[in-house]
Amino acid sequence: MFYYLLKYVVLGPLLKLTFRPRISGLEHIPESGAAIVAGNHLSFADHFLMPAVLKRRITFLAKAEYFTGPGLKGRLTAAFFRSAGQIPVDRSGKEAGQAAIREGLGVLSKGELLGIYPEGTRSHDGRLYKGKVGVAVMALRAGVPVIPCAMIGTFEAQPPGKVLPTPHPVTIRFGAPLDFSRYAGMEGEKAILRAITDEIMYAILSLSEQEYVDRYAAVVKAEETAAKAERQRKFPRLPRR
Repeated sequence: MFYYLLKYVVLGPLLKLTFRPRISGLEHIPESGAAIVAGNHLSFADHFLMPAVLKRRITFLAKAEYFTGPGLKGRLTAAFFRSAGQIPVDRSGKEAGQAAIREGLGVLSKGELLGIYPEGTRSHDGRLYKGKVGVAVMALRAGVPVIPCAMIGTFEAQPPGKVLPTPHPVTIRFGAPLDFSRYAGMEGEKAILRAITDEIMYAILSLSEQEYVDRYAAVVKAEETAAKAERQRKFPRLPRR
């Protein structure tokens, strides 16, 4: 109930009024039945803008940190995500990927839409990064199509670190469903999973027209953070007089 209250009464109208998103390809979203919507991830606002334009409910696998934050802000954020039906996924440890797959398959088994960001994290610089193969595993095990989606303009509206978004033109594009039934029963083949994931990422890239980086975003982020820390260690800022 809270999901629909947010979508149609509280948050949805506000988002549409603020960003006036231009939508294309909605005809590719099935009216019923399970499917995966796989998109690029540029902003915290992506979680809300895509559901706001879809007629059907969509459930995202959200990082567990959104549900465990400290203080009043953390409790409010957790309550918001739970009320909106989003599922927390712990991204740390060896079992993180398997846990996400189990949760995603549970959503698909109910004939619902599942939202996934194959990059695994938000892009820190607006580029599109290499996808993780979990989306391919779920598509094969559930036997469902994958619908590519591109969010355009949300990075400028709310880049990482910005608390509140600023009005900025936003475009949301949905591509034709990708059918991987020809690979049924092959979810244990690493080369097949990589090929499927790369095909999904190429479809997203074709819609978003981003610069593509054939590396995992989390790895690049970690390297850049370490490099920045090393520069600060070697060249510390002098105190102002």
